[in-house]
Amino acid sequence: MAYTKRVDGRKFDELRPMEAKAGIIPNADGSAYFKIGKTTAYAAVYGPRELYPRFLQNPKKGVLRCHYSMMPFSGSGERIRPGSNRRAQEISMVMANALNPVVDLSAFPNAVVDVFVELPQTDAGTRCAAISAAAIALADAGIPMKDMVCSVAVGQVDGAVVADLCYDEEAYDAIVSDIPVAMTHNSKEITLLQMDGEISKDDLIKALELAKVSLEQVYQLQQKTLRERFSSE
Repeated sequence: MAYTKRVDGRKFDELRPMEAKAGIIPNADGSAYFKIGKTTAYAAVYGPRELYPRFLQNPKKGVLRCHYSMMPFSGSGERIRPGSNRRAQEISMVMANALNPVVDLSAFPNAVVDVFVELPQTDAGTRCAAISAAAIALADAGIPMKDMVCSVAVGQVDGAVVADLCYDEEAYDAIVSDIPVAMTHNSKEITLLQMDGEISKDDLIKALELAKVSLEQVYQLQQKTLRERFSSE
């Protein structure tokens, strides 16, 4: 193992500093802010409201739609072109798939719940921050949820299994794998599992075990944020 010390000085199992807040956008039905390291996500929920055009409606239950967007100068690399692109569309779909297992929209036929996530600053782990923020915002909006979804990235950098890779680790000049994971807290159902890079089977198992421990930390922050939100009303 050549990677013996993380570029930002963290322990291998240590997450970047996290903070979160709910109810930050007054005109939204629910909203949240989630920050991990330098990656910041703002989520706003609107609905349930009638879905148009009508051919998209589901007469049995409501539809969850997610919209992911990074601001033009948010990234560590080059300027991001504004507007929709393939990556944003893919992450929007990934978010919806990660959240759908816990969201119960059976009481809202022909309706839609829209989740908009904007990232003004990013340093890796954007889809995970977006999912964690969206889950808080959905709860803040009072959308029926069977469980809470937490998300964090794990992976391997030059032979070392680590939690919550930063941008410098993703770009490290060695074999690197980045594995975004989302999981329901109570049932431990994996709702997102992707990977970019290379990793051995043994290290993948170690990374997923590390993800479970890391996700518990994300969940504790989500719960604390929602308790503070509703205890203040």
